[in-house]
Amino acid sequence: ACVRSNSNRAAISHLHRQLYGRRYPLLLVNTDGSTVRLRYSEPKRILMLPLDSSTLPEAERKARLRRHFPSKPKPKEEETFEGIDLDTYKKFWKK
Repeated sequence: ACVRSNSNRAAISHLHRQLYGRRYPLLLVNTDGSTVRLRYSEPKRILMLPLDSSTLPEAERKARLRRHFPSKPKPKEEETFEGIDLDTYKKFWKK
């Protein structure tokens, strides 16, 4: 399997490299919402720092956990025909 390293190969897929030769502009968002513009080694537009959940109040921490891990959907109860008067719908059964 011969691999060609020319411009046509780069046009079909992305360049397979671990390190990029230049620095790219990046917007870094801190946990308090403040932003900083800096140069980053990978081409990304925005990078958000993770929020430390140990510094949050207990109610907000539980609310964030509920948003990240929602509860399982409850099974729906099937409808029963016990309380329905079938004589009212008898006209629809006629051909």
